[in-house]
Formats: sequence, C-alpha cells, structure tokens
Amino acid sequence: MLDVAPSGSSDRSLAPQRNDSLEMPRGDLSKMNENKPDDSKNLACIFCRKSDDCPNKYGEKKTYEKWNFSVHYYCLLMSSGIWQRGKEEEGVYGFLVEDIKKEVHRASKLKCAVCKKNGASIGCVVPRCKRSYHFPCGLQNECIFQFTDNFASFCWKHRPVQAMTSNMYRDSLPCTICLEFIDPIPTYSVLRSPCCKNAWFHRDCLQVQALSAGVFFFRCTLCNNTDIFQKEMLRMGIHIPEKDASWELEENAYEDLLQSHNRCDVRRCHCKKGRDYNEPNSKWEVKRCQCCGSSGTHVACSSLQLLEQNWECLDCRRISYSADFRKAPKHPLANSTNVTVTDCLLEEPSSKLPRQSAGTHHKELQRQGSKFKRDISTILVELGFQIKKKPKRLWINKANVWRSALEQFQGQKFNPTYTIEVVYVDENEQFGREYPVSKQEFLSHLMEHLENSSLFEGSLSKNLSLNSQALKENLYYEAGKMLAISLVHGGPSPGFFSETLFNCLVYGPENTLPILDDVSDFEVTQIIFKINAAADMSSLKSAINECYSYLENIGCLRLITTLSDKYVLVKDILFYHVIKRVQEPLNSFKQGLKILGVLEKIQAYPDVFHKILCRKPENLSAKTLSDLFTVRGLPNGQTLRFWNSYLQAVEDGKSTTTMKDILIFATGCSSVPPAGFKPLPSIECLHVDFPVGNKCDHCLALPITNTFQEFQESMDFAIRDTLRLEKEEGSRSLSWT
Repeated sequence: MLDVAPSGSSDRSLAPQRNDSLEMPRGDLSKMNENKPDDSKNLACIFCRKSDDCPNKYGEKKTYEKWNFSVHYYCLLMSSGIWQRGKEEEGVYGFLVEDIKKEVHRASKLKCAVCKKNGASIGCVVPRCKRSYHFPCGLQNECIFQFTDNFASFCWKHRPVQAMTSNMYRDSLPCTICLEFIDPIPTYSVLRSPCCKNAWFHRDCLQVQALSAGVFFFRCTLCNNTDIFQKEMLRMGIHIPEKDASWELEENAYEDLLQSHNRCDVRRCHCKKGRDYNEPNSKWEVKRCQCCGSSGTHVACSSLQLLEQNWECLDCRRISYSADFRKAPKHPLANSTNVTVTDCLLEEPSSKLPRQSAGTHHKELQRQGSKFKRDISTILVELGFQIKKKPKRLWINKANVWRSALEQFQGQKFNPTYTIEVVYVDENEQFGREYPVSKQEFLSHLMEHLENSSLFEGSLSKNLSLNSQALKENLYYEAGKMLAISLVHGGPSPGFFSETLFNCLVYGPENTLPILDDVSDFEVTQIIFKINAAADMSSLKSAINECYSYLENIGCLRLITTLSDKYVLVKDILFYHVIKRVQEPLNSFKQGLKILGVLEKIQAYPDVFHKILCRKPENLSAKTLSDLFTVRGLPNGQTLRFWNSYLQAVEDGKSTTTMKDILIFATGCSSVPPAGFKPLPSIECLHVDFPVGNKCDHCLALPITNTFQEFQESMDFAIRDTLRLEKEEGSRSLSWT
C-alpha cells in the first residue's frame, strides 16, 4: 500500500491536533458508532457513520471487535489527516489504531458541508476551499476522489473536468461497457476515453470494471491502451486496485487450456496403434503444429527428426505461402495477340504455390479474418509501448535535415526505443539559433525528404532505385529504419510505396509480379513496348536484335519459337529491372524496417498497412478538424462559432487558405498521423491580434474578434504569410546528397 499523504484540508485542521493525546476518550468512539457493543456486525463506520456494506461505493468494510469499531476502506484512505505509518499487517490496512482514533477526534470538530453533521474527515485539496465532507456525502454531491499520488479530494466546485471538443456530438452513443445509449457530453457521471474519441462510459460501469480487472487488465475497451487510459481515469476519480483480475483468481479457471492436442492428423498415419497413440521420445511421439497447435503428427508419419520442433500443418503452410493474399488481380491465360503488357504479367499463378480447393480457401479466409480486422492506430500504439520515457535529444541542422538526421540515427548512443526530442539549429544565423520543434513536425520533414530522395524512383508510386553510392553508405537500411521510427513515434504515413514494392515487403520478391508502370527508365520502357508491339515473328526478332546487348547483359536472352513467347520475355525484363536488379537495396531496406518490429506487423496486417504505405491520406474536412481540436482554457462562445464557420468557409473554397494549411500552422503536420497526435491538438481563445500556432504543444490560439470578417481576415493573413515564409526558407535549405 502506498503511503497516504494528507490532502489540502489538513493544512487548516491537522496542525492543531498534533498535541492531542494518543488515547481517545471512549465516549467519542462510542458516540461515533452509536451501536451496542454486542451488535458488532452492524457497527457503523466510525468516519461516515453509515453501516452500509457496499464495496463498489465505499470500499471493503471491516469490523474489529477487539477495538469495537468498523471502517470503510475508502473513508479511511481518503481522510485528510492520517498517514499509513505501519506495515500492511499492522492495525487497519497499515493505519495504526491510535492514528485512526486521533483522526476521528479531529474530524468530530468539522461539520460536513453536505449533511451538516460533524465527523467530516475529508477536505477539498484546493488551498482556499474550506469545504469538508464525509466520503458518502462527497459521492452524493459528485466530489472527485483520486486514488493515486497524495490521494487528493476535490469538492463539487473544484473537481477536475474533461476537455470538450469544439463540435459536440449530436447523436447519442452507447456506453462501451453496458451498451446503453448516453449523451456524449463529459459530466460527472459520463466519462470519455482519452485515447478513443468514440469511447464513452458511465462512471459506475467504469468503476465496476476497474474493481474487477485490477491495474494489470484495466484498459480502454476499444484500443486496449493502458497507460494513457488509466492515468486519465485515476485523475477523474476511478479507483483501480493494485490486484490481479477477478477472473485470474478463480480456481481452475484455465483448466481447459492445460489440455493439449495429442493426435496424428496427417492424411496417412503409419502408427499401428492408431492416431491417438503418443509415446514420448520415440518415433510415435505426437508433435503439434508450431503455428496453430490444433493439429498434430507422429514424428515418423511426417519424417521428422526426433528433436525437431518447427513442424507446420498443411493449413498453416498454405496460409503462410498462399498467393491468394497478393494485391495483383489474376487474369486468364493469354491466347491472342490482343493482350496488353500489364495483362500478360498477371496471366498465370506461380508454379511454386500449391493449388487450393474452394473449401480450403474459405477455411483459410475464416482463420485469417480476425487477423486483418485491426485498426492501424491500435497497432502503432501497441508498438509504441516499446518507447521508454528516457529522452534522446536530436540536434538537427535545419539547412540539411536528411544528412543531419542520418548522423544522429547512426550515432552509437542513439536508441530507437528512447523518446525523441528535436532541436533545430539554424547555422545560417550569426549565433546559430536553436529552437525546439515538435517530434511530429521533424518526422514530417524527414519523410518529405525521403520521398524525394535518390533512394526511390518513380513519380507518384515509387520503387527502390539502384544507387551504388547509397549501397556503399548503407543508406537503404537507414531509410527503412527512419520509416519504422517515424511510424512508431507518431510520424506521418509515407503513402508513396508502389504496389510492387509493398508486395515485395509482404509476400517476397518471388511472389510479386511487377507491371509496366513500375519502370521509370525511358529506354527500358521503349524496349518493352517494341517487343510487345511485334505483330509477327519477323518484327519480334528485329526488336530483339536491336536490344540484344541489353538482354544479354541482364540474362534475359531466350529462344523465341512462337509469337506468344514475347510475353514471357517481357515478364523476364520487368522482373529483372524492377525486382532482381534492386535485390540488394531491398534486403537492406527490409532490415531497416525490422526496427521496433514494424516489418513483422506489416507482414501480419498487410491490408491495414497498405492504406498508409501506398495511399496518401484523404483530404481534410471541416468536420475532421473541428473534431480533432479540443478546447483549452476558458471557451469564448462567439469565437468558437467563428472557428467552425471559418473551417466551413475554407472547405467551401471561400478562403485563401486550405485545411492542410491550418493543420500545418498548428501542428507542423500536413495530415493526421496514423498513430494520432500526442499531445492532442487544442484551440484556445485569446485577446490577440492574430492566431498563434504552437507546434510543440499542437495548440492554436484563436483571436477574439467582434465580427466573423475580422476573424477570417486575421486567420487568412497569419496562416498564409507564415507558411509562405517557411516554404521560402525550406526551399533555400533543401539539400540532398
């Protein structure tokens, strides 16, 4: 149990009591209980004078016949003038009996602000507030009790509240625990999840769940976040006991899990004693599938070594290597000359992949179903649990973000699991001015540089290029490492991968079929077009002779006997140029992506990661930005209305700025990162002439004006000019090796 420090009210009531005698008059204690000595089971709590035994509301009630009193755990824990001076087994939960008597005596002189009776042992922590109350009275009057740190208590006037978004929900939403519909407005009895905007709860539902789950299993019901969620719930007065979950304490609760699969399931079992026979340490020992554990084989039936453990059942092998999860669509075999280059590349499945019946394919999709139904933000938040609170400061030369970041990431002391803090250094100024920037703004700049670097080729959808100098400097590894760090640390989605590059990362180069759009070399494109355009054998051989040296150098020369052989030749050229030629950069790039477990997650959830690696974020809308920004400080109703009207005007094209400009001005990011913003973007209403964007805190200060026209002119001028200056400065400093 943590030491319980007194809350704010003890400053006004505890000091005079320090000289009291350790022995409390018996009359005081009996007066607090007002029960007969032999009626021990119905003794009232000596603090709140209630005999109710309701653990969910007041904590566990314990009766001590030796001292002839009962006490609620929460009443004792939240009392302002008592410390836990004993060990856990001493006194009552580590609170010495003599200290409890002194606290009861102190509280007997304090009147409850709710019921007007004496014995109010809990005081509001706000120094100027003089309210005291019993624990049940505080609950009745919606006080907040924080079961953490100093166990502070707040009265109904000074209790903490949750931030409200500028655009409130109009429709009711269900409590994600009991599923009853509630009005999604933060109140005492209705709480919002700090990590999921659509997760709302009844306070009572949350408290019951917290008591049942304990500190190790209490988490957001939507995204499973623990740290942020528990911190906010503790702030809002939810008690999270430091114990194991109730279902973990049930006797034999997981007895069924101890039963393992011990049966041979291969098509032909050679054991004469039957499929269920299992003799350990022999050739008739049953080995379970290392992936699913629900299929088995005798060692002899699958020709395994006795100590071999990495056996996979047929279903799991099919799922691992199946081509059914490729992004490329399939086409029938070409049987005429009217087939395009792209069609010929996708005409037949790889001979290395097993064929599947419709039933097996359906079974695999069912087995894989839950695997692909995950949200990208949830996956990245889970990866973010690796990030430690230990900070690592990066000193970035603003004149060359890429090279400066590369030097920092390659440093021996750099650890990708440390929290990143970024400081930009402007060496062009006389004194080398330094100023901190948000981590997400830096990662946005880094991804922009990476997309336009010589490591990639292509216009919109990019593939890896072949750069010998970059290979020598191991830059492909560093690029993969930067991308992995950016995703886990809250950076933007890249959105520039081609389908071919993505498929190489997920399914392997041998299972990927490139297309003509992947070729950025004009000369190679012309060669492919000439070969594909050949209408007869004579023109085909002529086209091949023109590029004979090239085909010989890349190892694609083959015997041409029919006109349809041109499709195989084109396929070979594409595979060499797009995949085989850059095999070494690809392997290096994949090694970098393994940092923080990112590549493993990409391969486990390809559909989810495809949206952020191969597609640019959707355009921002007025509703998106309105929901994104929460209100900080004292809200100004008129300014908030101007803000929402301004967003709508920008969306309708009635402003010189864009939604993207507003987000960059406030956060430094041009889109919402896949993992979300941390801290959450906020707006505050201030008496300033122009809006002010604090990109480190993601806070936008709005000017308080008399008319909407003044508000719009102020916003347009500040955002437009600020971004123009930043763009000019960035174009001067943009530098690449």
